[in-house]
Amino acid sequence: MPEYLISFNDGAMDHIPAEDWPDVGKASHEVVQEAVNAGVWVYGGGLERQRASVVATDGVVTDGPYPETKEVIGGFSVVDVATREEALAWAAKIAAACRCAQEVRELMPDPETDAMLRQADRRG
Repeated sequence: MPEYLISFNDGAMDHIPAEDWPDVGKASHEVVQEAVNAGVWVYGGGLERQRASVVATDGVVTDGPYPETKEVIGGFSVVDVATREEALAWAAKIAAACRCAQEVRELMPDPETDAMLRQADRRG
């Protein structure tokens, strides 16, 4: 089945008052548990609010993202579902729980990596 990246931008949850954070955390974890129970959860998490480092092909490390970049990812989930419609349904649940819009993108399949993981007994 295809995997989908569901993500939101850094700062997308800044509108949430501090006193609401426990409720947001509880709602978010309930959606994760639902996805785990449904067998579609792959991985997810929030990203620390910090500047990224960019590693060039020659190994040189610079601060990033580039100055012209206005949006960076603040958090993400990966789900393994049969259709884009299912991914959109999970994104809607996550959006409601996190109180912010979510972006949905299909991850490109890589049969060679899947074969490596199966051989290493890390995937079914």
